[in-house]
Formats: sequence, C-alpha cells, structure tokens
Amino acid sequence: MKRRSFLKKTAAVAGATALATSVSPFIRADDKAGSKNPVIGTGEFRYECIHGWGTLPDSIHWETTHGVAVDEAGLIYIKQQGHNGKTPQDTIVVFDQTGKFVRSFGKEYYPGGHGIDIRKEGGEEFLYLCDVFHNQVIKTNLKGEVVWKLDAPTEPGVYPEGKGYKPTNLAFAPDGGFYVGDGYGSHYIHQYSKDVKWVRTWGGAGKELGKMQTPHGIWLDQRPGPLHVDNDVVIERTGPSLIVADRANARLQYFTLDGKPLGIISDALFPAHFDIRGDVLLVPDLHARVSLFDKNNKAIVHLGDDPEWRKVVLDGFKVRANEGQWQPGKFVHPHDACFDRDGNIFVVEWVATGRVTLLRHVA
Repeated sequence: MKRRSFLKKTAAVAGATALATSVSPFIRADDKAGSKNPVIGTGEFRYECIHGWGTLPDSIHWETTHGVAVDEAGLIYIKQQGHNGKTPQDTIVVFDQTGKFVRSFGKEYYPGGHGIDIRKEGGEEFLYLCDVFHNQVIKTNLKGEVVWKLDAPTEPGVYPEGKGYKPTNLAFAPDGGFYVGDGYGSHYIHQYSKDVKWVRTWGGAGKELGKMQTPHGIWLDQRPGPLHVDNDVVIERTGPSLIVADRANARLQYFTLDGKPLGIISDALFPAHFDIRGDVLLVPDLHARVSLFDKNNKAIVHLGDDPEWRKVVLDGFKVRANEGQWQPGKFVHPHDACFDRDGNIFVVEWVATGRVTLLRHVA
C-alpha cells in the first residue's frame, strides 16, 4: 500500500456521518502514572491526548516539529526543521511504539526539514523528504542513505534561474510516480514518473478553481465511490484522485491524476497535510485542530476545536513560543499527523520548541 503507514484495510465505521460536530468535547482518563490525560473526540472517535510523547536523547532538542510518518514495522519517524537554532542537529528522529529513541539522522537537511512520507517499493521501504531550505526532494532508505536528490524542475519554465521553489510535501501515484507540492514557493504541483522524470506541472497562485495559495500538503485519495465536494456536488470517478491542502485559501481542493480540477471542500481553516485510514480522512489544521472526515467528506469531528482558544493561538502567534500557555487537550499549530496501524494518531506541531502528541484511540 502506497501510504504513510502500511495498514490493513479497515471497514468504514458505521454511523460516522452522524457523529459530525464542530467542537470536540473532552473528558479525562488516568494514565499508568496516575496523572490524568484529557480524552477528546466523540463516539467511536475518542482519543486520549498524550502531549510530549517520545523520549529524546540529550544530543537532540525539538525545534519546530514538521512531519511524521510510520513504517511497516511500526516505527515512528518525526521530522523537525530546527528553524530557531544556530547549531545543526539531526532533522529526523525515529522512535519505537513505546516512545523509546531508536536512531536519528539528517543533519544535512537542517534547517529545512519539512515533509516526510514512506513508500514500499519492491520489498523495501523508502523515505521521501521535502527540504524547504535547500529546496529539494530527497529519497533515502529508512536509515537515511540517499538514493537521489531532486531540484526544481526546469521543464515547465516557471522557475527563473531555479528560484522560487520550496517543496513542502508530496503524494504517491498509483503507478510508482509521485507529485510534489511547491507550498512555500510558487504554488505549483509537479508530477513525476516512477523513473523520476518530470511529467507535467499545473496550478500557480490564485483563488479560482485549479489555482492555489500555499499547496502545503497533497495526498492520493483511493477511497472507493463518488467524490463529494462543496454544495452537495457528487462527482462520479472511476479511480483515485488527488487532494491538496490549499492552505492560504482555507480549503481542500481535488484534482484528477493528470491535474484537472474537480472541486473544493471549504470545511477547513488552514489545512496542512493528510493521511487516510480505511474511509477516514485525517487533516491536521494549523489553526489549532485536527479534523476527521468520512468517505463523503463530511466532518466526523474536529479534534481539539475551540473557537475561543483559537483566538488566543492566532493573536500574533505568540503562544507557539510560550509553552506555559499551552492547554492539555488543545492544539496550538498542528502541522502534520498520521495514523499508526492500530488507529492511534500522531500529531506534530509548528511550535518553537516542537511538540509531539499521541492521540491514543480509546473508543
């Protein structure tokens, strides 16, 4: 399966649509140490919220955690940018399922560590990395050994002298190729073949259908059935499609695999990236919540959502640098999130000191 975590197919959870809500309540649950962690969500989608997950070695400290992925063995890969520091450190840190440190690498990507995803190819898993400082996409094995590095494409002629390219995240194509979102550069999507050859480019800056402002995340949506978008529009499709986190336009946007726009979903605030497990679409939203959508793209729950807390978080972005103001059961700036094989969710946040949260599925 060409997804961030290699999961067995799961049946859609019955009654998901009926659970849709704009604000997620929370209760509290005892952890093993006797302290209490908040439980957020509702119905079958309730999660114990464990902030500060994972034990770092003394040689590494989080600086703006940006990406997360899970491999087939269940190891968790956290990508940090290290944007606020002065000394290069490893940008990729690997933990086991208990939060124990396993290894780290990627000092050469400091301070541009951003997107990270995993794909299995011919029996081996590989990391696909996006670096917004060195302006590259990099493929490595799970130990960090480089397979290839990819600079800005010259073929579309949209980057004079190679400038204006800052890839943030990518999606895997069914045929072994991939798509790159130029989220911090010039707002294009670039398609490549399995041989790492440029195929096409589309998008660019704008608000109209097919244009984007910060295509920050991108994902292959292989959920079966018709595509549901805004205004109760249902689009028949015969195969998978691409979904883009059109962040600064505050929307999700769908495309065919060859770049033709299909429709928009407006139930987003500042979407960052995606993961899919069974029929459930996971969307970390930089504006203090993590959203789950059903197979019809209707909101199941916006985890941690609180309009009053969001006002505090967005008041000059000062909270991201003040850990003392963070509240249990609330998010500050979720930048990426993914499911593990048991249906738990890992969330990483764009905050100055970094933060990793495990949402342990309790329903």
